[in-house]
Amino acid sequence: MDKQYNPKEVESKIYKFWEKTGAFNPDKLKDTKKPYSIVIPPPNVTGALHMGHALNAIIQDILIRWKRMSGFKTLWVPGTDHAGIATQNVVEKKLKKEGKTRFDLGREKFIEEVWEWKKKYGNKILNQLKSIGASCDWSRTAFTMDKNYTDAVYKSFFDYYKKGWIYRGERVVNWCPRCKTSLSDLELEHKDEKTNLWYLKYPIVGQSNKFIIMATTRPETMLGDTAVAVSPKDKRYKELVGQKVLLPLVNREIPIIADNLIEAEFGTGAVKVTPAHSMVDWQIGQNHNLEMISVIDENGKMNKNVPKQYQGMEANEARHKIIEDLQKLGLVEKIEDYEHSVPKCYRCDSTIEAIPSKQWFVKMDELAKMAIDPVKKNKIKFYPKRWEKVYLNWLNNTRDWCISRQIWWGHRFPVWFCSSNPEKFVVSLKSPKKCPFCKKCKMKQSEDVFDTWFSSALWPLAALGWPKKTKDLKTFYPTNVLSTARDIINLWVARMVYSGIELEKKIPFHDVLIHATVITKKGQRMSKSLDTGIDPSDLIENYGSDATRFGLAWQISESQDMRFGEEDTLAGKKFCNKIWNASRFVLGQLDKKRKFDISRKPRPISKEDKKILESLKKLIVKVSKDLEKYRLGHALQSLYHFFWREFCDVYIEVAKKQIREPKSKKEADNTQLILIYVLATSLKLMHPWLPFVTEKIYEFLPLKNKKALIIESWPK
Repeated sequence: MDKQYNPKEVESKIYKFWEKTGAFNPDKLKDTKKPYSIVIPPPNVTGALHMGHALNAIIQDILIRWKRMSGFKTLWVPGTDHAGIATQNVVEKKLKKEGKTRFDLGREKFIEEVWEWKKKYGNKILNQLKSIGASCDWSRTAFTMDKNYTDAVYKSFFDYYKKGWIYRGERVVNWCPRCKTSLSDLELEHKDEKTNLWYLKYPIVGQSNKFIIMATTRPETMLGDTAVAVSPKDKRYKELVGQKVLLPLVNREIPIIADNLIEAEFGTGAVKVTPAHSMVDWQIGQNHNLEMISVIDENGKMNKNVPKQYQGMEANEARHKIIEDLQKLGLVEKIEDYEHSVPKCYRCDSTIEAIPSKQWFVKMDELAKMAIDPVKKNKIKFYPKRWEKVYLNWLNNTRDWCISRQIWWGHRFPVWFCSSNPEKFVVSLKSPKKCPFCKKCKMKQSEDVFDTWFSSALWPLAALGWPKKTKDLKTFYPTNVLSTARDIINLWVARMVYSGIELEKKIPFHDVLIHATVITKKGQRMSKSLDTGIDPSDLIENYGSDATRFGLAWQISESQDMRFGEEDTLAGKKFCNKIWNASRFVLGQLDKKRKFDISRKPRPISKEDKKILESLKKLIVKVSKDLEKYRLGHALQSLYHFFWREFCDVYIEVAKKQIREPKSKKEADNTQLILIYVLATSLKLMHPWLPFVTEKIYEFLPLKNKKALIIESWPK
């Protein structure tokens, strides 16, 4: 062994050694028993490794290495998500630098451009996962735009459509004017912004100089108002319900209605209702059969349904003009400073507009029940358990899911429209040879693609080969555990659960492990733009993979946030050096001609022998129990304290004397056996957390019947 441990020299060689042994591939492992599988939450092809990815990869790798050593037939499936909007944005930015747009290329050429980009840059994050030691079976790498995966997306769409769970209709959706696509509620980011609360006066028809006053943060939508609503419990407006007001600037009479969705405490208790530009107002409109008048278009500009002076204005510009005009008419009661949460596009940060749009939806009633049932019956368990409430709350209150997106990169809808009557369509994998409606036109395929989360919902199934009845699907589905972040419990976890139950009649996993969010030591979120981010690739370069793994794994607990700094990785480096130096010392005490059999536990001679062996026995039990309960940080802390304190600081010092000044030759020989036994067992126990340094040291151990550490047996 070299005097010092150099992770730069060791880690890449060790990883190639693991790949060469075939240890990552369950088909090449002999004498394995029960299957154990994990599918990696597929990172976006646009992604680069960040601290959240690193933490999650470490968690999964710890579990996979432990189960592999425990004799399980382990499979960890890697892969990437095509990330529709994110990837399209990246390629569009590239084209912009070249002075082009996607429209200059056309759809087919643009898709070719995206595929070229994917080939060049799309696997960057997978290579970074290798650098942190992820022992995935790379021969099974999946991609959500693979041919088989596309078949899975279409199969699920057909199944839902046949059951009547998918429909097309005009509803108010979240619309990004920049990305020109609809978004689900879960794809929005809400940011607090300072604005105003405008109190507007609407004249009551037939009552001279009498008004109903309402507060709004969006006066630009008033041009599309079709009612004023109050709470039926609000006595102030009881006499006004059923009467009408004259909508200012438009001079349209609209009714005053009572609806339970109105909160009497907000503003004045009276609310303008614009069914075309608010989800809540849309529901009120449905309740009262109100007209839906759209006044903002897909570009975020005022459309032709508004008075001429406002047409073509940006919504924000129209807001100020409308207030100015209302003030001239004396119809602004007052203006207050106000701070509220504004929905933003999760990709481009544009302010979201709620607009009416014809989209495809999935009915959620039956599917939500499917996802609720296994969690309530404890067939799927959350760790920590508190996240179960978040999951169930969303499913109990979910709306129908808008699954269509108006972008080009993604799985295009297998829907064909009649050219003569665009309201008529056929669901089919191939273009119908003859239009069943007009009998003569060439049918046009839908321009829409599926929401990325629609395909991601199939990940545990499709990554294992579904809809084909593959050997992997039969062997490894359901998977055992899903490790993921809290922000996609509803976006992804719930959708995978009902997809697995509906399409394969089985839950997709048994345990859901929600890991902490990595933040700075000061409690700030990690962000490149705020200069608060830490790049795990830099940590690996400077300290090594094991040290980086240690720094993150040490803090794994039930906490929602993990405060991380570079000093945590430095502590990991020091521990790796301690293991290396202690191992060098132990090897220096051994008879060079002797090969040790550690298949059986040594017998203690001295009280110190007995104490270290008893401590090791307790450690094996504790670490194994902690792993079963996903207490990965607790287990590492136990390993650290045992190895550094009890083995290095105490027993090694005793062993020096027992070898150099033995009471008998038997004591000296036995001390050597205990040293190598405790060291080898410790390396096995530490391997899931610190795979590189433990594997390298294990190479040097003079043991009988030795295998690569990655496939050695877990201590019992």
